[in-house]
Amino acid sequence: MASNNNTSSSSPTDLDSQVNVEDLPITFKVKYIGSEVARGLWGIKYTRRPVDHMVGVAKNLPPNKVLPNCDLTVSVTGVQLEIISPKASINNWSHPIDTISYGVQDLVYTRVFAMIVVKDDASPHPYDVHAFVCDSRAMARRLTFALAAAFQDYSRRVKEAAGDDQIDTITPARQKFAIDLRTPEEIQAGEMDQETEA
Repeated sequence: MASNNNTSSSSPTDLDSQVNVEDLPITFKVKYIGSEVARGLWGIKYTRRPVDHMVGVAKNLPPNKVLPNCDLTVSVTGVQLEIISPKASINNWSHPIDTISYGVQDLVYTRVFAMIVVKDDASPHPYDVHAFVCDSRAMARRLTFALAAAFQDYSRRVKEAAGDDQIDTITPARQKFAIDLRTPEEIQAGEMDQETEA
């Protein structure tokens, strides 16, 4: 189980973004951009292209179409989304914490939070990227930290269950998850390093 947490380079804005397990659940007012198939379980390389595509589609919506306003709640049990407006036939759904493999604040669209959800290990396309636009870059950062706190609690519970001689019912693909807590600038610098080293 991985977590990219660069605490040594925490900026004052990161301190404002910090979320602890005790702070959960937290509800964020977001707009749902949509979902796309992801080609991998975790990493910015699997969220970048789908986010670009979804943002492009959203920017070209006709004037009478709007992105749904939603309440996105992050808790220790997972992420729940409720569409507030416009009303839809399905206006809420949830993703249990063990089905979310990755979360990140996008490095190009810094107000966008994206997460990868595992649908079905047997499916030819088992992973989806879901993207949400926040009111501010700081809010997207706080949302990322909220999911990190949920992951931290989930990891603790899995370790405790493993120590209790209980059968681990979590599938191998779902045991791995990551949250990228680097700033968009740090992610960008990391991407550049990978490209120049390759």
